[in-house]
Amino acid sequence: MDKYTENGTKQRAPNNRTLTLTDAERTALRPRLLKLNEVAFTAAALTDRTLCADLMDVLPLLPEKFADLLIIDPPYNLTKQFGGVSFTKTDDDSYYAYLESWFKPLLRVLKDDGSVYLCGDWQNSAQLYRIMKENLIVQNRITWQREKGRGAMHNWKNSCEDIWFGTKSENYYFDVDSVKQKRQVIAPYRENGKPKDWEETDDGKFRLTFPGNFWDDISIPYWSMPENTDHPTQKSEKLIAKLILASCPAGGVVFDPFLGSGTTSVVAKKLGRHWCGVELNEEYCLWAEKRLELADSDASIQGYTDGVFWERNTARAQALKAR
Repeated sequence: MDKYTENGTKQRAPNNRTLTLTDAERTALRPRLLKLNEVAFTAAALTDRTLCADLMDVLPLLPEKFADLLIIDPPYNLTKQFGGVSFTKTDDDSYYAYLESWFKPLLRVLKDDGSVYLCGDWQNSAQLYRIMKENLIVQNRITWQREKGRGAMHNWKNSCEDIWFGTKSENYYFDVDSVKQKRQVIAPYRENGKPKDWEETDDGKFRLTFPGNFWDDISIPYWSMPENTDHPTQKSEKLIAKLILASCPAGGVVFDPFLGSGTTSVVAKKLGRHWCGVELNEEYCLWAEKRLELADSDASIQGYTDGVFWERNTARAQALKAR
């Protein structure tokens, strides 16, 4: 938990692992950021870099077909503060017009066999589907369950979000083996005395299962997790890892136009992919750079070990979490 001093400064508890920056770190990290008037907009110049700029200024300058995967997590149609910048909830048509202003121009950076994941919640999911349908081949909708969410006395608790999956063509990269989930076997079945479709390990009985489009194994970053930042809508590394492993080949490029605290770039680095991100807020960009620096010494992703995703609360996952 966090406390605040009399002057409003946030005071962390001793066991709080949320990322923070000192002024000295800000000074050291700031030169790593690319600025709009200080960069040649070539694939080589943008690869593995954080561009601190407004996406609308950047769009016409981005190189064509340099990204294998787009992960897009725009402001939802909610009234929200992002580092001092306000986004105000509006009607559906106005929100769709906002999506139109950048979505189609953004697709020019995607390779012909590339993929797009577009994030949202139930209040804007219809507009997300519409913009995807008009510009791409919609392949699926992932719904993932949040652990957090406010209760509601006169409605259902809002505890899920959507990710729309689309491609430029039917010829696209998808590595299903890399995103299989390791699940505990509750009622193991044997055939001729041998395990059928499962294995017994020191940690218990497990089966590798094909991933579905409902994910209930995602933990929202919180204060005891080293990946946590103060970003108000941070996605977890495990969530982004699934998207990258499935839809970007090793050595490929992942582009995130709303980078936030840098989760997409950090996970891409940890998984052996290249990255590029655009973010308007300088402090968020600096968080991203700090996380990228930390990834040099710690490439772990909570919930992803030994090349597989572990379901939540398995003995193995709990042991890893306790380390």
